[in-house]
Amino acid sequence: MIERAVAADAGEILTLQRAAYVSEAQLYGDPYIPPLIESLEQVRKVIESAVVLKALDGARIVGAVRGQMSGATCLAGRLVVAPDRQGQGVGTALLRALHEQVPEATAFDLFTGHLSEGNLRLYRRLGYRETSRERMDDHLTMIHLRRTPDGALPSR
Repeated sequence: MIERAVAADAGEILTLQRAAYVSEAQLYGDPYIPPLIESLEQVRKVIESAVVLKALDGARIVGAVRGQMSGATCLAGRLVVAPDRQGQGVGTALLRALHEQVPEATAFDLFTGHLSEGNLRLYRRLGYRETSRERMDDHLTMIHLRRTPDGALPSR
C-alpha cells in the first residue's frame, strides 16, 4: 500500500533512508553522502512541504520517495527501499505512484550516480532518459534523467 507520508513518519523514513543508502556510500567510497547526513528535522520539513510517499507492509514503512515541484517539473528524489525488500517492485510502485500524485508535472527529473546500475535500469524501464552527466569528483559522476508524460526524448 502506498500513501502520503506525515510528519510523524520522519523518524522511520530517515532510518529507512540510512539503511538503503549504506550500499551507495560503500559503492562510491563516501560515508558522507547527503542522504546519510540529513537530519530528522530536514526530513520532517520535506514531508511538510513536498509530496512524500511511503510504501507500507502492514505498519512497517518499506519504501519512500519525494517529489518537489520546480516550475512545471517534479524533482523526484530519495527513492529508498528497505534492503530486505529491494528487487520486489517497491521502487517501481513508488515512482509510478509519484507520477500519478503529481499530474500537473510536465516532466519528472531525477539523478543517480554512474555506478548505480540497478537504479539506472529502474529509471530507464519507467521511461526516464539521460539528459546530462555531471562530474562531481574523481569517483562520482551524476547522471541526470528526465521522464515526460508523452514519452518524448528530452532535448539536449
